[in-house]
Amino acid sequence: MGSTFAGLENGDQCFCGNTISWTGGNAQPVADSECSTPCPLLNIGTCGGTNRIEIYASPSYALSSPWDLKQNYEGPTFFDEWEFFTRSDPTHGAVNYNNAAYSWSKGLVSINGAGNAIMRVDTTPNITSNRDSVRISTIMHYDGGLVILDAVHMPVGCGTWPAFWSLGTPTWPVDGEIDIVEGVHFAQQNLMSIHTENGCTMPIDFGGTGTLTGSPNCDAHANSNTGCGIRASGPNTYGEGFNSNGGGVYAMIWDDASGGEGIRIWFFPRGSVPFDVSTGEPQPSGWGTPQARWPSTSCNPPDFFKSHMLVFDTTLCGDWAGAADIWSSPVNNGQVGGSCATRTGYSTCVDYIRARGEDFTNAYWEVKSVKLYQ
Repeated sequence: MGSTFAGLENGDQCFCGNTISWTGGNAQPVADSECSTPCPLLNIGTCGGTNRIEIYASPSYALSSPWDLKQNYEGPTFFDEWEFFTRSDPTHGAVNYNNAAYSWSKGLVSINGAGNAIMRVDTTPNITSNRDSVRISTIMHYDGGLVILDAVHMPVGCGTWPAFWSLGTPTWPVDGEIDIVEGVHFAQQNLMSIHTENGCTMPIDFGGTGTLTGSPNCDAHANSNTGCGIRASGPNTYGEGFNSNGGGVYAMIWDDASGGEGIRIWFFPRGSVPFDVSTGEPQPSGWGTPQARWPSTSCNPPDFFKSHMLVFDTTLCGDWAGAADIWSSPVNNGQVGGSCATRTGYSTCVDYIRARGEDFTNAYWEVKSVKLYQ
C-alpha cells in the first residue's frame, strides 16, 4: 500500500516499490501482446507474462526528464525537414550526391514497411565514374542539446565511409564538427571525434570508456585533420556487429554552457537501451560513463562550436577509405578478415567501387528516429 509502482509478472508474482532503476540496461519495453497473462484475482486486465513484468504506476506519478523534445525526425515524414546536399564531396569521395527528387526516384531514399528511413548507395553493377549516394543535413540549426539516434542498420563493406555527425555553419572548422558515428570498410569499432579551430585539446585521461586514437590536439589544421578521436569499446558499436544485433542507440550531449560538462557520447546496443530513452524521457544521469568525452576544461564548447546542423552521409573511398595505407590495412578500427585490397582483389578503392556495384547491397542506413532535446 502506498507504493508508486506495482510490477506484475506471469499472473502470480507481484513487486512493489517507489523507484525503478533502469541502470544496467537489462529492462526493455516490449509489445503489449507479450504481457497477456490474465489476472485471476484482480480486475485490471492483464498481469504480465513469462519473463515479462507489467508495470502499473500511481495516478500521481509522471516520468519527468530535464530535457524537452525540440525536433523529432521519424516515420513517413522523416525526410521532410532535411536538405539534400548536391555539391562535390568535400572529402573527395567517388560519389555523386543528388537532390531529393532524383534520390526518391532512384530508390536511394525511401521509407520501409517498418516506417524506418532508408538511405542507400547505388548498386548498378559497373560504372565508369562516381557512384550515386546520399548526403542530407537538417534544415534546423542548434546550439547545444541532446541528440539521440536510433538506427537499425548502417552502411558496411569495402569502400564505404558512412557518418552521422554534427557540423557547424557557415565556416568550417571555425564552428566545429562532432562526429557521432563514423568508420570505414569492415571496421568493428565506432570512431567518435571532434574537429575544431586551434586552441581545443583534450586530456589523456578524458573520463570515458573508449580509447584515444591519436593526438589530443583537436585542431583540424593539425595532424592531417584527424581531430581528437576516441575509438569505442565493444564489438557491436559499428558495422557488421552493429547490424547483426539489430542496431542500437547513440546519444550525444553538447553542453553549451561555459565551464559545463563539455561533449559526451554514449552507445546502447539493441536489447540494452535504457527505458527512459525508449519512452522519450531521457535521464542521462543514470546512463553511466560515456564512451567518449571532451571536457570543457580544455575545450570550452561556446568557444569552438556554433550553429550546428545534423548530417547523414555515405561516401565511397575518399580521403580516408580510399587512402592507400587504409585500403591495404587488415586491422583498421578492429577490422577482421584481411585488408580490403586482399578481400576484393583490387589494388585501389576507386577501381573496386566502380566495378562491383552488386557488393553494395549492405551499404545503407536504416534509421528509426533522430531526436533533438534541449
